[in-house]
Amino acid sequence: MTELRSLDPSTPLFAQFKEATGPIVLVNTFVVPEDGTEAFLDRFRRQAEFMRAQPGFVSLRMHKGTAGSRLLMNIAVWESTEALAGAFGDPEFQRMAAEFPDGVVSYPHIFERIDV
Repeated sequence: MTELRSLDPSTPLFAQFKEATGPIVLVNTFVVPEDGTEAFLDRFRRQAEFMRAQPGFVSLRMHKGTAGSRLLMNIAVWESTEALAGAFGDPEFQRMAAEFPDGVVSYPHIFERIDV
């Protein structure tokens, strides 16, 4: 099962769900055990298929660190925090999340786009 950690300890993911805003970007960085990438991605693909069917889902991209990095980064766009929270709270999502291999650490965080 994946261990969930806060990228910003002062603003954990579940506290971010309480702010009604959108559109939002969920950035989730995963540290995957050595030689565990394929098993992780197999389960992630099934979970991504479920998420794509959820109300408020916009898009999803997965990225892999270079030079032998054990990091994977999912960037998902959602219409709102409410939509993302609803998908995360779905029992089917929870069941799939429990199937991920041991040793995976997840650092999810919600962002809003800003102009620079």
